[in-house]
Amino acid sequence: MIRSLRMRTTRKHDPMKTLPKVAYYGEPGSYSEQAAMQYFGSSAALKGFRFLAEIFESVDNGIDYGVVPIENSIEGPVTQTYDLLLESNLTITGEEIVKIEHCLISNPGVNLGDVANVYSHPQALGQCRKYLEGRRLNAIPFYDTAGSVKMLREKKLKDSAAIASRRAAKAYGMKVLAQGIQSSKNNFTRFMVVAKQNNTKKWNKTSIAFEGKDRPGSLFHALNCFAKNKVNLLHIASRPIPGMPWEYNFYVDCEGSMLDGNISKAIRELHDAADFVKILGSYRSAR
Repeated sequence: MIRSLRMRTTRKHDPMKTLPKVAYYGEPGSYSEQAAMQYFGSSAALKGFRFLAEIFESVDNGIDYGVVPIENSIEGPVTQTYDLLLESNLTITGEEIVKIEHCLISNPGVNLGDVANVYSHPQALGQCRKYLEGRRLNAIPFYDTAGSVKMLREKKLKDSAAIASRRAAKAYGMKVLAQGIQSSKNNFTRFMVVAKQNNTKKWNKTSIAFEGKDRPGSLFHALNCFAKNKVNLLHIASRPIPGMPWEYNFYVDCEGSMLDGNISKAIRELHDAADFVKILGSYRSAR
């Protein structure tokens, strides 16, 4: 049975003697920066990157941690993050959840009636689809929420606005035209913390990727490895395998650590039931 994890947790990040260097997605004021600050504290050495792949590369080349979005409660998975987790040698070491409240942001002096175009990350545009369609505003994808606010300021656009956080508006000295414009008030994004080191503690959540065998009932046989070992699955997602049309990799989150006996046994059996298995990491879940 898939259900939400109800275990309460304490602080997610152990104190360190030196400040961690943390890579996040986007510009200052982005939700990814907020996730990094929630997890590591505002004193961490944060650095933003324009592309998700750059975050994985930077952690591979010396930055301590990366913070990447993986799923939104309205728009669903961030598919590139799933692909990068599979391709890289990094391990998931933590999880953070950020409540998303989108604002419509413009240059000072611009009024709501002046706006024809709205820039933001495609996920944010999708989360605010009802608002945009209801006002017949032209949605234009941009690489980052806060980055779209920064671009508006640099280009001094008077017929355009951006969708981002109130933090982003404050960071760039911009005007909030409307707030809470997402389609659902219960709007959350889940972020993963990735690092080079393996996480060997007995945390309460584990992520695994696998490719089923080419046979009837392959997904059933793979998932049955968890069921018969009484491992509770919390989340299942799938991604197409490049170059193999209609073939998929599957990603599961389960309750418990890969050091737990029942999970380690399920993983051993999964190796027999699947063509490919990768442990993405065990970590302490966000609340």
